[in-house]
Amino acid sequence: MTLSPRLLSCVLTLGGCLVLAGAAAPIAGFSEAIAFYLFAPGALLFAAVQTLSRLPITNSTLRRLRRQQLLGAALIVAAAVMFFMHLRAIRPCTGDEWKLALIIAALLEIYTSFRIPAEIEKANRK
Repeated sequence: MTLSPRLLSCVLTLGGCLVLAGAAAPIAGFSEAIAFYLFAPGALLFAAVQTLSRLPITNSTLRRLRRQQLLGAALIVAAAVMFFMHLRAIRPCTGDEWKLALIIAALLEIYTSFRIPAEIEKANRK
């Protein structure tokens, strides 16, 4: 079964918005429990779409960028798990380690979101 690119784009956007809302909710004064219930489904949706999306991988640079993108998606899910452990005071993640994982994931996702289209365009010009 092949999912349409438009549906994948909508689900990716929804997941990204939920992740952002969940990460920003404690800053806005909402409880961390509400933030988690926004963040976790968003992380799962975002990571699922990142995993399901296909790229025309033609060279080693695109392969490396794709692996970095998937690592970012995995770190977002790991951040959701660490967030749950933080809420329930389950060791070893009883502090704010989830925020560090989220920052690293965000940096990877931002980097790959700019580099992958540029690399695809560069490969198409050849």
